[in-house]
Amino acid sequence: MKNIDAVGHVRGESIYVDDIPVRVGTLFALAYCSSSAHARINRVDYSKAEEAEGIHRIITHKDIPGENQIGGIILDEPLLAVDEIHFWGQPIAIILAESEYLARQARKLIEIDVEELHVITNPREARKQNKLIHPPRTFSIGDVDNTFNKCAHIFEGRADSNGQEHLYIETQGAYAYPGENDKLFIVSSTQGPTAVQRTAARVLSVPMHQIEVDVTRLGGGFGGKEDQATSFAVMVALASKITKRPVKYVVHRMDDMKMTGKRHPYSSDYKIGLSEDYKILAYEATFHQNAGAAADLSPAVLERTLFHATNAYFIPNVKVTAYSCKTNLPPNTAFRGFGGPQGMFVIESAIQHAARSLGVKKRTIQHINLLDNGNEFPYGQVVDQCQAKTSWNESNEKFNIEKLEFGVLKFNAENKLYKKGIACMPICFGISFTNTMMNNARALVHVYQDGSVGISTGGVEMGQGLNTKMVQVTAEAFNISAKRVKIETTNTTRIANTSPSAASATSDLNGKALQKAIRSIMTRLLLVARQELGVEYHQLDFKNEHIFIDGEKSDLHWEQLISIAHQQRVNLSEHAHYATPIIHFDKSKEKGHPFAYHVYGNSITTVTVDCLRGIYEIDDVKIVHDFGKSMNMDVDLGQIEGGLVQGIGWMTMEELAYGDDGRLLSNALSTYKIPDIYSVPKTIDVKPLKTDGHDLAILKSKAVGEPPLMYGIGAYFAIQNAVLAFNPNANLVFDAPFTPEKVLLALYGE
Repeated sequence: MKNIDAVGHVRGESIYVDDIPVRVGTLFALAYCSSSAHARINRVDYSKAEEAEGIHRIITHKDIPGENQIGGIILDEPLLAVDEIHFWGQPIAIILAESEYLARQARKLIEIDVEELHVITNPREARKQNKLIHPPRTFSIGDVDNTFNKCAHIFEGRADSNGQEHLYIETQGAYAYPGENDKLFIVSSTQGPTAVQRTAARVLSVPMHQIEVDVTRLGGGFGGKEDQATSFAVMVALASKITKRPVKYVVHRMDDMKMTGKRHPYSSDYKIGLSEDYKILAYEATFHQNAGAAADLSPAVLERTLFHATNAYFIPNVKVTAYSCKTNLPPNTAFRGFGGPQGMFVIESAIQHAARSLGVKKRTIQHINLLDNGNEFPYGQVVDQCQAKTSWNESNEKFNIEKLEFGVLKFNAENKLYKKGIACMPICFGISFTNTMMNNARALVHVYQDGSVGISTGGVEMGQGLNTKMVQVTAEAFNISAKRVKIETTNTTRIANTSPSAASATSDLNGKALQKAIRSIMTRLLLVARQELGVEYHQLDFKNEHIFIDGEKSDLHWEQLISIAHQQRVNLSEHAHYATPIIHFDKSKEKGHPFAYHVYGNSITTVTVDCLRGIYEIDDVKIVHDFGKSMNMDVDLGQIEGGLVQGIGWMTMEELAYGDDGRLLSNALSTYKIPDIYSVPKTIDVKPLKTDGHDLAILKSKAVGEPPLMYGIGAYFAIQNAVLAFNPNANLVFDAPFTPEKVLLALYGE
């Protein structure tokens, strides 16, 4: 089935927040933000701005009827600053004007007097000063301390990974307008409609049922709109509530980059111990997460770092500790992988360190230590249906890693100023929200009198193909043509109390809820057919839009069946709830079974480095991936390719830069480099691993949103290996992204 949104996208007919026709009387909102990272507010003078052309009013924290609080996990983030500023770009006031241009002109007229305070941008400094978002957490298994005493080889080091700008095509945006009886309607570019509803209700001091949030689709999210879309939606909600007029706010790209949090930078220390035969016996790591100025989703991101700290390897003795450090940067937030990539980068760095020191190939250590069924993760879950070794072996079988390595060696022997590098990157990624209570979803299904079907779920389409898969699930469950099915917008009145579209769990959760609703309707329809045809229930089957009796096609088709059921007053609608079974996690013990299943795979990345200039090309990435039984390979391949390239960007070129004063320096597309057509791999070859899938995956088709991003980590180590081929004495540090500047320094440094 082709992506149902493709035609609308290509023709420019798909609807986003900025495409909604503007209502009469609409005001345009603009945030007035701080130009300091940490300061005490002495005075703000709005008088000149208030008198400017087209300005309706300026809203400050004093105008908020409820709580001035948008924090989700921890209530530590005001919507509008009160007396202290904690990051550069923090909203202080909301300007309402007759146009966006007039609002921008007025913003220049606001005068502020502040007392500058000490700015912290480094998480290690924050930890030293005990500035933590919450207490540190530790996952452990076995006896690390005593095991290190028995290790033949021990290596210690540091690994740093920088943040990453989401750079969704559609910036943050929302449009709110009042309804009757004090109801407020919000259209938001959010991955979490319920979070917007709940937070708006808190800030406005109204019940949640007075707030209706609607989402058609997002022009990209990647986690950047899971939590951070909330503040912009609440701003327009507050403004609309106060003014009784429609209010729109679509954020300018440079404001978006300045005001929003990114992927969390991490600064980490590791210690790894191996036996004589290269078995990893012990592993210890300390992660310093740069959370920014408020919690946002940092505690949950930190937790997933711990869950994925050992990647696809079995290590019997592990102790990993993570600190969520409070700094004066915008609150960092969810990003594809949600902390998992940061943890994986550290263990891969540790293995690279060990391999180089021991004079063995990194893949030798990787292969020896891959997970197998019956192994236990540090968080207590026992490995089952493991595909770590299978995907590794199949990638070797399909692509012949030794032959590829020989080609690299031959090229390097024949070329002086160009060197190739090659690296393997196995992955193991858990699928579920690690907060167990979030693993549930609802779906509403209507079968109309003419046989057409309308479906609503709590999932948000953001370019990942969710709408297509939900229509596909519906068509398959009813056994009708997909042309009969329409998917509605995501709406908090139709589907309440939704979890955000995140954690790669959206298709599984919402698809399972759809199946449940459809089964209930089909049970009722088959009872109608039994009565109409005078046969036993067990004789009936429905397929290809017809009733079959003992395998023989009858004359009773879908439209007739629906008409008869309607005449008999049979309920043709169903609202169903699905909660993932078996999963649980006890935070007091840091043990449990948090994931429904894991996704596995292996990639082989080859690069060529220009050793005169420090620039490089990604020659090819060869992947064997565990799709389960993919329900839509076109959609899934798109996710693999997009995730891979996004991961390569994070590891090689997307250098997020803040000044010591906390000001974002990489604040535009001229100063922040993302992969373009010239920097993506020349070849991406993806082979599906043949498996039976997993029962907790929708139609046994495993989640594919986040796992492929981790394949991008392989590019970092392939470049390192190319540098070592040119300069075996290079003093390499583990500091991502590996930009051309860093490559050049490594090529000629010792």
